[in-house]
Amino acid sequence: MESITRSRLGPQLVFGLFAISLGILFTLDNLGIVDFGDVWRFWPAILIAFGVCQILCATCSSRIVAGAVFIAVGALLLLDNLHYLRFSIGDFWPLILVVIGGSLVWQALERGNARWPASSDDVSGFAFMSGVVRNSNTQSFRGGDLTAIMGGCEIDLRQASISDGEATMQVLAFWGGIEIKVPEDWSVQSSVVPLLGGFEDRTRPPRDGTPKTLHVKGLVMMGGVDVHN
Repeated sequence: MESITRSRLGPQLVFGLFAISLGILFTLDNLGIVDFGDVWRFWPAILIAFGVCQILCATCSSRIVAGAVFIAVGALLLLDNLHYLRFSIGDFWPLILVVIGGSLVWQALERGNARWPASSDDVSGFAFMSGVVRNSNTQSFRGGDLTAIMGGCEIDLRQASISDGEATMQVLAFWGGIEIKVPEDWSVQSSVVPLLGGFEDRTRPPRDGTPKTLHVKGLVMMGGVDVHN
């Protein structure tokens, strides 16, 4: 029952209700019943609702953080529209650096908690206004971290294998892209949070009954992460 409730409290519900409300408001405005301008100033409430849904449906801490960001931004915009607070969006652009830095610190701490010693069984890539290409054929792959800031990372793991059954890849894409190629017998589980970005899993379902699992975690902001066979 809890999983069904969580699935219903998703982005589709929020934006579906938003579309319905918007259509009703346009109709009432055309009929001269309400003034659309007076109601439209409350539009940041959509961001707050979306943030609440992200927290209620969260399966990882990164979604909770993303939900809190949406709630904070929505609240600030709403207070500005209601003239309780005056500010400019341009004043807050440095917070993008805070989000990027916080994500990097979080990834470092999570990987540190896993107590992985650096070895050939890990893959790491950092691309800043550049490109990084990596490949690995290790038969005991354990995971790694990939960061693309205004650049790209391309990782080929099709010749690798996971000896322990599971591996974790931490990703951060900001105005950049990350491409991960995985073997046919791997399944992918994602807890990536996209903020004005996207995550796409184009892998085919494994054919055998005991697939190896790659967990992909992290943040995508105005960028993209693509995983495929």
